[in-house]
Amino acid sequence: MKINRTTERSVKILELVAKANDGIDMDEICEKLVIPRTSCYDILVTLVHMGMLEVSTGAKKNYKIGLNAYRIGMSYTNNRNISEIIDPALKELSKELKKTCFFGVLEGTKIVYISKFEPENPIITTATIGTRNPVYSTSLGKAILSTMSDEQIREITKDIEFKQATRFTLKSVDELIENINVVRSRGFALDEREVEEHMECVGVPVFNEKRECIGAISASSLYKKDEDYVALGNTLKERAFKISKSLGYMP
Repeated sequence: MKINRTTERSVKILELVAKANDGIDMDEICEKLVIPRTSCYDILVTLVHMGMLEVSTGAKKNYKIGLNAYRIGMSYTNNRNISEIIDPALKELSKELKKTCFFGVLEGTKIVYISKFEPENPIITTATIGTRNPVYSTSLGKAILSTMSDEQIREITKDIEFKQATRFTLKSVDELIENINVVRSRGFALDEREVEEHMECVGVPVFNEKRECIGAISASSLYKKDEDYVALGNTLKERAFKISKSLGYMP
């Protein structure tokens, strides 16, 4: 297979510029990619002309990703079904953790389970695809709420009757907001035996290219006193970040 050198260099330049949040000048591009200045200059001029790069003038010309490159990149996300990205990642996560993993979205004051994957020897859970559970007692719900302001949370939960599914279920919106503050600080939510007394779940929000929370992923299993839920939460944070990036999210 014959590779066109100019095209290859153009793509490598775009990749390099995309990683430089504050932009990058031509000298640094030439040095890092080992490209002759004359060849690099011609490529940069063309990419700027095509809207793939933007250039700011100063002591040195500084290059950043252009609007047209952003539009082309977003078309990848727009043309893919979200489930095509989330389902394989969730399936792999379930196999890795040996826990039942879910993807859920917020619908009114309920969490709706959209995807579910189980390990080889699953612990039976009552939640199935299509099941609805209260937003205040699920790790999925708390993860999603953690991306909102306290005022938004109060608005969503203003008509909720906090029912005690177990002795651990939260009893009021004030208790919920206090819990959400902890979720925000550590980056993951816990359903601490609040839906089913024998089950503990960890949840993390998922974002799209507009930096909007579109739902959350979670891992569920039997409650164990010696389980390291912080480590589990951190693993889910890493996986949720990868999923979000695949959906076009840029922090």
